[in-house]
Amino acid sequence: MFEDTCQQLLSHWVWDAVYRNWALVSILGTLVILVGMPALILRKYVKIVRNIMGDTTAPMSMRVVDFEPIEGDPISFPSFDGHALSGMMLSGDADRPYRGLVLFAHEYLNDAHSCARYCRPLLEAGYQVMTFDFRGHGRSGPEEGYKPRQWASDREQADMLGAIAYAEDHLSRAGRPAELGLFGISRGAGAAILAAVDVPSVRAIVTDGAFSTDTTLEHLMKRWATIFAKVRVVAENHPPTFWRFLRWLALRSAARTFGCRFPSVRKALVRIGPKPILLIHGDKDGFIPVSQSQLLYELAAGPKELWTVPTAKHNQSVIVQPKEYARRIVGFFDKYLAQGAAGASASQVA
Repeated sequence: MFEDTCQQLLSHWVWDAVYRNWALVSILGTLVILVGMPALILRKYVKIVRNIMGDTTAPMSMRVVDFEPIEGDPISFPSFDGHALSGMMLSGDADRPYRGLVLFAHEYLNDAHSCARYCRPLLEAGYQVMTFDFRGHGRSGPEEGYKPRQWASDREQADMLGAIAYAEDHLSRAGRPAELGLFGISRGAGAAILAAVDVPSVRAIVTDGAFSTDTTLEHLMKRWATIFAKVRVVAENHPPTFWRFLRWLALRSAARTFGCRFPSVRKALVRIGPKPILLIHGDKDGFIPVSQSQLLYELAAGPKELWTVPTAKHNQSVIVQPKEYARRIVGFFDKYLAQGAAGASASQVA
């Protein structure tokens, strides 16, 4: 009986306090709705993004084996942050004059040998190709506490910068100008663009299936939000500023979770300036939509080219149209890289 009386008095006191301070209660309730609800929504989205970045495996993790490997001279060098890396130096056709050096960056979960899938036409044309294993791939050992993912991080950027430094030294020792081209596939393409900022030796870049982590995650968030959101109309009508803030918040959360940064390839491409770039993308890419390469193409200062390959899926353009693929990559490097190499050869002969 006593307990019932206490509960009644407490209830009466609470409602009396609410009645007397209804304005303050209304303000506090509004603040809870305006701040609390968005915070809960953002938290859920960020969790989805972390799951995408941490658990998504296909198709970018598919190891390609539809090529005959090529063996070259083994090399080893440090990454920009000191991690030990391994690779190969492949010589071009001995019956053709030297045309330049192209540094190849392989896709996620492959290794230096996958260059044979893409670079044979360059070797046949007289280009020297340097290829290497990103950390945690092939013969390059893993880094303790770091797990490579499909998304280009500061670790792959550091690996690429170390490879560029080795290539520059190799050219200098050979008495050739420190000028090279970059050729990157998927995640390797992103790493190539990230590493090319403020590096004068990089004269031209070819990418296949390139994407920027931030804008690709935004695309995936929008797609997944309509699946997981309980209120579909809300998920489909977030303003652009919401998505930009969410991708910033998600990448900061991912950096803490995975122990690395995921630099923006999009921003890096803008900082590169007028550096020739050829972007290749399959128009049936089910994981990285062709719109991602189109976005990068629009941001590039030029000279620039975009080749969208009909019916090609992710990393399959070279299989769908091998002859045209060969013609385009060789022609691009001939135009923007080989001229310098040819001029150096002529001066050496003189």
